Amino acid sequence: MPGNLLRREGDLTYRDLNKNGRLDPYEDPRRPVEERVEDLLSQMTLEEKAGLMFHTMLGANEDGSLVEGLDAMGRLPTSEMVINRCMNHFNVHALPAPRLAAQWQNRLQELAEGTRLGIPVTLSSDPRHGFSHNVLTAARAGAMSQWPEPIGLGAIGDEALVQQFADIARQEYLALGIRVALHPMADLATEPRWGRNNGTFGEDAQLSARLTAAYIRGFQGERLGPQSVACMTKHFPGGGPQKDGEDAHFPYGKEQVYPGGAFDYHLIPFVAAFAAGTSQIMPYYGMPVGLEIEPVGFGFNRDVITGLLREKYGFEGIVCTDWGLLITREVMGRPMEARAWGVEHLSTAERAAKALDAGVDQFGGEACPEVIVELVRSGRISEARIDVSARRILREKFVLGLFDNPFVDPDHAEATVGRADFRAAGDAAQRRAVTLLKNGATPEQPVLPLQGRPRLYVEGISPEAAAAYGVVVSSPAEADWAILQVETPYEPREGFLESRIHAGSLAFGDEERARLLAIMAQVPTVLAVVIDRPAVIPELAAASAAVLAAFGASDEALLDVLFGRAAPQGRLPFELPSSMEAVRRQCEDLPHDSENPLYPFGHGLRYAEG
Repeated sequence: MPGNLLRREGDLTYRDLNKNGRLDPYEDPRRPVEERVEDLLSQMTLEEKAGLMFHTMLGANEDGSLVEGLDAMGRLPTSEMVINRCMNHFNVHALPAPRLAAQWQNRLQELAEGTRLGIPVTLSSDPRHGFSHNVLTAARAGAMSQWPEPIGLGAIGDEALVQQFADIARQEYLALGIRVALHPMADLATEPRWGRNNGTFGEDAQLSARLTAAYIRGFQGERLGPQSVACMTKHFPGGGPQKDGEDAHFPYGKEQVYPGGAFDYHLIPFVAAFAAGTSQIMPYYGMPVGLEIEPVGFGFNRDVITGLLREKYGFEGIVCTDWGLLITREVMGRPMEARAWGVEHLSTAERAAKALDAGVDQFGGEACPEVIVELVRSGRISEARIDVSARRILREKFVLGLFDNPFVDPDHAEATVGRADFRAAGDAAQRRAVTLLKNGATPEQPVLPLQGRPRLYVEGISPEAAAAYGVVVSSPAEADWAILQVETPYEPREGFLESRIHAGSLAFGDEERARLLAIMAQVPTVLAVVIDRPAVIPELAAASAAVLAAFGASDEALLDVLFGRAAPQGRLPFELPSSMEAVRRQCEDLPHDSENPLYPFGHGLRYAEG
C-alpha cells in the first residue's frame, strides 16, 4: 500500500489528504452507501460528473509506470484523462508481470487521490483467461491461469465448473485491482459465420442462461461487495443474429435481423443474468431491422434500453455503451469509423444526447466528457439527468469498497495471479472441453486413444510437445499416424479490426482441402479442429480416422486426450453444418436450424470404459 495515503484508526479507514484531518460524510465507511453517494454528488462540479461517464482504454508501461504520451492507438496520456478530464474508469489490455501491474495500479490510484475529491479509479478488463485469444475481444492471459474459451465452457456445460472458473478469475483480477469484468457474453451463437461466437456459450438459450448465471455468481458473489468483480454482461438484447454473419463493428455488418421471429429467444440468457444480479449491461452496436423498434444501434435505442431493459426487466444498474459510438478516430494510421449505426448523420453531441435520452450511463471507448458538459450548458440535457447516471456509477464504486481502499498488495498479486492450483484447474478444464466427434469407421472399431509410442507426423502441434508422446517424423510416408490441428477457416480481411475478427466462409478452400485429403490418403489421420466458429468439414471428417474439436487447449492438453491420459468430455455447443449452402439457408436468429448438420448440437462421443 503506498505510504501515507491511507491510515487505519480502529475500524475507520480514511485519507490523510483530508482537509484538516476531517472526514467528509462520503469518506466515512460507517455511513450508509446512499448517504455517501448523495454527499459526494452534492460536492461535484459538472465537469467531474461528466468525467464519471466515460470508460476508455488505458495502457501500462512494461516497468509498471504510467503512460504519459500518445500511443499508436490514439490513447491520451494518463494524467490528461485523470486530472484534466476527471475520468476514472479505464479498460486495461496488456499488463506487465503481476507485481509490476499491481504497482502500476497503485500509481494510478495515487494520481486519482490527488484530484480535488480523490475519486478512485475503476479498472476493467475484457476476457483474459482463454488459452487461445483474439486481441480484439480478449486480452492475453499472461501470468494468469489459462482456461478454454467461453465456447469451450459451453462445450463442458457444467455450471459448477463455470462458477469455479469465474471465482478463480475474480481472485486474479482482484489481486491486480481489476474491478469490472467486461463479460460474460450472453449472446447466442445462432449465426455460424459471426466472428464472436467463441465468446459465447453456444447457440442454445437454456445452456447459455445456466452458465451465464453461474459466471456472474463466481465473479460477483451472491451480492456485490468489496471482494467482488462487477460483471458488465453483454451485448443486450443479444448480439448474435447478425445479417449474413457480418459483425456490427463495421458498417457492412450493422444490421441485426430476425427472419425466424426469435427476438425473445435471445433475451433468455439476459433474464438469467438479471436474476443473478449482474451489476452492469452493455448494449451491442447492432441496428435492429424488421422489428417494431426504432432502427438505430442499440446504444442509441430508447425502445430497448429504457422500454425493455429498464421498464420491463427493472434493471437498475449501470448501462455502458460498447466501445466507440461517438467519434471517428485514427488507429494505427487508419480511420476507425464511429459505430453510430442509424444515426450517422448526427453530430458527436447529438449522438451523445440521443444515447443519454435512451438511458445510457457511460460511454465506452471514448474520452470526451466536454461533450456532456456542453450538452448541459446549452440546455439540451439537464444536470438532473446527468445526476441519475452519476449516482449509479458512484454507488458501485462505494459498494466495491474503492473509496475505502483502492490499493492492492504487490506481494499478494505476485502470489495469487497464476497460482499453481489455479493453473491446474484451468489445464484440467482445457482437457474436459475437448470434444470427440468421430472415433473410427464404426463405434465398434475405435482408434482412440492412441497406444504406445507411434511414429507421428504433426501439423499445427509443436514437435517438441508431440515428442513426449511418440516419435516425430518429417513426412506422412514415415508415420504410423498423422495428427493435424487446424483452425476453423475464415476469409482474411484487411484493416486493424477486420483482420482480427474471423469472418466469411467456414469451409476450407479447394487447395488446402486437397492438401489435407492427400495426407489422409497416405496415413491414418486424427483431425483436430480449433473451433471459434462452426467449421464446415464434411469431406475431411469422412477421410479422417478420428475427428476432435478443441476450444482453447494447449498442445499437451490435446495430446493427453488423444493418448488417453485424459478423457474427452465436451459436447458441441452448436451444430457443425454440412455445407456452406446450409449455412446460407439457415436463419440468423434461430438455433439448431441447419439442414442435415454434419454433427448436431450436443454431439460428443466418449471413450469406452474398462
